[in-house]
Amino acid sequence: MANVVVIGAQWGDEGKGKITDLLSRSADVVVRYQGGVNAGHTIVVDDKVLKLHLIPSGILYPETICLIGSGTVVDPKVMLREIEMLIENDINISDLQLASTAHVTMPYHRLIDQAMEKRRGNQRIGTTGRGIGPTYSDKAQRDGIRVIDLLDESKLKERIRVPLAEKNKILQEIYGEDPLQEEKVVEEYLQYGERLKPHVVDCTRVIHQAARDKKNILFEGAQGTLLDLDHGTYPYVTSSNPVSGGACIGAGVGPTLIDRVIGVAKAYTTRVGEGPFPTELDGSMNDHLCDRGGEYGTTTGRRRRCGWFDGVIGKYAVQVNGLDCLAITKLDVLDEVDEIKVCVAYKLDEETIEHFPSSAEDFSRCKPIFKTLPGWKSSTANCRSLEDLPPSAMAYLRFLAELMEVPIAIVSLGASRDQTIVVEDPIHGPKRALLNI
Repeated sequence: MANVVVIGAQWGDEGKGKITDLLSRSADVVVRYQGGVNAGHTIVVDDKVLKLHLIPSGILYPETICLIGSGTVVDPKVMLREIEMLIENDINISDLQLASTAHVTMPYHRLIDQAMEKRRGNQRIGTTGRGIGPTYSDKAQRDGIRVIDLLDESKLKERIRVPLAEKNKILQEIYGEDPLQEEKVVEEYLQYGERLKPHVVDCTRVIHQAARDKKNILFEGAQGTLLDLDHGTYPYVTSSNPVSGGACIGAGVGPTLIDRVIGVAKAYTTRVGEGPFPTELDGSMNDHLCDRGGEYGTTTGRRRRCGWFDGVIGKYAVQVNGLDCLAITKLDVLDEVDEIKVCVAYKLDEETIEHFPSSAEDFSRCKPIFKTLPGWKSSTANCRSLEDLPPSAMAYLRFLAELMEVPIAIVSLGASRDQTIVVEDPIHGPKRALLNI
């Protein structure tokens, strides 16, 4: 039995959906512990492309319990749309469960999010406009609406009156938007609650019963380490904690329940939205990585910014998450590149540093110091073992493992399930130094 946390080791979009899907084959319970519909997983199964934002990718395995935990914020309209999509694709959703204590993204959260981002102008953060930040804000202010409130008309009316009146005033007087009508909002969200009711559970009871029953539990984070509210490139971050410690809070478990933490990183680096990005490329190489890697956001469709692998943020992710091993994704995207660069340190003004600076202003001034490695100039898409990989590809992976001082357990070489090399099973493998590439 092993309880494992899967996190993004960069700025999100690292391919966690595919890795979570892979590991879910050995999991009895998959828990999404933070974030909302601002996250997106794209999974390819039997030539079907499935895009999920809230529902864990473990839903594709019929006997796996998929739980959306208390730390998430849930847009019920989007969740119901995903449920309908899964049913249309003959995927069983009977084991889909939703924490009664998860907070709900309301229509005023989306309107305020979009209006705030528009008003920021050149200082915009790059949010998805899905209302995530305002939902977490209301949660912290104790003005939030929770899933359990959608199941009781009198409770919902009581809970929504004060925040809705306040938000209407903000929408009208600050942003010049039309107010929302309480009756219509209450009616709409009660209908959502009625449809979601069969899936609503006590999150912590489900998880702790699974732990007592010696089940394998997989905790799935959204976004990535560098978007963490406390440990990322603030203020260009999300509004929750994608780092591994967030699993304990968002799922309601103690750290002693966690056996292993797996980080997912691309063989290069991308980010969406605004904020510093030291290894960012421009011109033809940026276009090559973007086009070959299909670097367009699952949630927004925005083109991702592409750059070389950043070992400085990689080592930082290892530290703040306590990573046991790595899954490296999209190695095949580099198949046609003559030379590959890896950032091993930064030049900050006149100083060489090997650590991630806490100041966004300092980070924006960091210039990458690169190590150049030879490319392999041959396809890896059909490689199914380490022995199949070109020597230069193996050398590249070995360099990343040594740089970040963490072993590589999984190598992904494309979007399909079978385009994967599992060096050692991170769930069933022994708790020791996994095989270094």
